[in-house]
Amino acid sequence: MDKFDTLKLSNQLCFPLYACSREIIKKYNSPLKGIGLTYPQYITMMVLWEKKEISVRDLGKELHLDSGTLTPLLKNMESKGLLTRQRSSKDERLLIVSITHEGEQLKEKALEVPPKMAACVKLTPQEAQTLYNLLYKLLED
Repeated sequence: MDKFDTLKLSNQLCFPLYACSREIIKKYNSPLKGIGLTYPQYITMMVLWEKKEISVRDLGKELHLDSGTLTPLLKNMESKGLLTRQRSSKDERLLIVSITHEGEQLKEKALEVPPKMAACVKLTPQEAQTLYNLLYKLLED
């Protein structure tokens, strides 16, 4: 074994994760264009469809996004009428993101996205579940 083997791209776990992530997100572009969202907007809406409102800090933790990425994203989505941002009445330091009626209505259109994505991922349901579990294991703090 060569001392530089660990520096070969083919020996890196990070590279196939990076490349797969880029390819999967690229495949989302077409179905998401149909509902007027980018991938980061889509994952933000998924959290809001579930929770209805959340602090920016907690949203960032859930999406693994920093405030520098989240702030312009949320401003753009607010200008589209999908959400509102307001200071918490209980703690002025917290900025609360809430889904709007328009944002809630988009949920119906978004139902078409998961089946379209499932059709382009060449994994069995069991393989997909195994991969999901392994990826979340890597994301654990």
